[in-house]
Amino acid sequence: MTATQLRHAAVAGRFYPGDAEVLRQDVRTYLAPAKKQKYSRVLGCIAPHAGYMYSGHVAGAVFAALEVPELCLVLCPNHTGIGRPLAIVSEGAWETPLGEVPIDSTLAGALKQRCPLVEEDSSAHRTEHAAEVELPFLQFLQPNLRFVPIAVGTSQLEALEQLGNAIAEVIRGQNSKILIVASSDMNHYESDAITRVKDHSAIEPILRLDTRALHQVVTQQNVSMCGFGPAIAMLTATKKLGATCAELVKYATSGDISNDRDLVVGYAGIIVPAS
Repeated sequence: MTATQLRHAAVAGRFYPGDAEVLRQDVRTYLAPAKKQKYSRVLGCIAPHAGYMYSGHVAGAVFAALEVPELCLVLCPNHTGIGRPLAIVSEGAWETPLGEVPIDSTLAGALKQRCPLVEEDSSAHRTEHAAEVELPFLQFLQPNLRFVPIAVGTSQLEALEQLGNAIAEVIRGQNSKILIVASSDMNHYESDAITRVKDHSAIEPILRLDTRALHQVVTQQNVSMCGFGPAIAMLTATKKLGATCAELVKYATSGDISNDRDLVVGYAGIIVPAS
C-alpha cells in the first residue's frame, strides 16, 4: 500500500488518545455503563464526534447497544469546506492508534455507480475529524472491520435523499450486513437551556424518520446540527430498507461534563433498528 492510500490519523492525541492502550481503555470505559441488552439488528445510527472527554459516553451508549458488523458505511459532515459535496474514498485504509481499517472498494464502487453525485475525493477527508473519531469504537467492537467514508458537504434535501436511496439500493444488493453510521453533533455554542430545546425539536422528527421535517427544523429554526446531512441520508436509506422508527439511546450536552452551561454543544445517540 502506498503512502497516498494510507490515511494517517489526523486528530489522534486531540479528539481522542494517541496512545493505543490509553485509547483502548477509554473506549472500554465509555462502552461499559451502557445497557447490556443489544438490539437484535440495527440498520443505522447517529453518534457524536466531539472530543471523547465530552461526547464519548454518548457514542459509547450507541455502539454498546448494537452488534457492529464487519462492514460499515460512515457518513460525516464536511467541517473544512474542502472537496466535493459528496466525497468518497474508495481505496486504501485509514489508520488509528488501534490499527488500520481497510476501505471496502466493492461497496464504494457500487455507491459511486448508483449515485453519480458521489465523487472520489480524498481531500475532503484529509483533515476532517468527524468520521475518524467513530473508528476506534467500531474497531474495538469489530476486529475485522472494513468501511467506506463519505463526507457530506451539501445541505440540499434532494441530493441527500438521492444519496440515501442509493445507499439502500446498494445495501439490498449485498449479501453481508452493513451498518450506516451518521456522525453528527447537535446544536453548537448556545446556552444549555436553548440547546436542549433546539436539539429536541430536531430529535423528534428523527425518531419518526421524517427527513423533510428534520431538514425544515434545522434550516428554519437555526439548529446548528453539523451532521444533519448525513442523518437525512441515513434515515432515508433505513426507511427504504424497512425501518419504521428510531430510538434515542442517550442525550447530553458538553455542559454535563464541563459544568459550563453558557456555551454548550449537544450530543444525541440514536439507533434505527430493523423493523
